Amino acid sequence: MHITLNGEQADIAEGSTVAGLLKHLQLPRERVAVEVNLAIVPKAAYDSRGLAEGDRIEVVHFVGGG
Repeated sequence: MHITLNGEQADIAEGSTVAGLLKHLQLPRERVAVEVNLAIVPKAAYDSRGLAEGDRIEVVHFVGGG
């Protein structure tokens, strides 16, 4: 299935969730914010929020430093 991930086309498996996408991208769910189709997804919904053909997903990860 085709999605747009951070402005670029990407292919993911049918039935993917936000949690599954983060795992595939090797991003820790504690340090990211995810938006699907302009709506922020609460961390508690990562496991249940399914992704669909054509979804536009933005993933922002936070880095520490000084």
